[in-house]
Amino acid sequence: MQPTATVLVYSDDANTREQVRLAAGRRPAVDAPSVEYIECATLPALLRTLEERVVDVCVLDGEATPAGGMGVCRQIKDEIFECPPVLLLIGRPQDAWLATWSRAEAVVSHPVDPTALADALAGLLRDGHGSELADA
Repeated sequence: MQPTATVLVYSDDANTREQVRLAAGRRPAVDAPSVEYIECATLPALLRTLEERVVDVCVLDGEATPAGGMGVCRQIKDEIFECPPVLLLIGRPQDAWLATWSRAEAVVSHPVDPTALADALAGLLRDGHGSELADA
């Protein structure tokens, strides 16, 4: 595993991006790599970043506007070669089924629970990919 992982955080809300960074911290788990964050507030910035840089995990805000994380997730899974695993932040636990449609590997509900987010992110970083949904 590489010494530092790159995590892209997408949300139009700077507070949400900050919550993700603070919840996961520089190392989300003892056995996970340290993390460097890239923040994107718009869909064009996210797509450009995924084309230009190596990203290990994407954290997408399902409540972002105008392009919500669920639709963005499905789009990048279709359009980005070797798309990184996605942790999707959803507005309500009842929306977890939509994460299946979007093909996200993990999901965590708003408001961000630091333990749930760090666990889900660490799991994706350990695996390099995920196939199950974390706690909603």
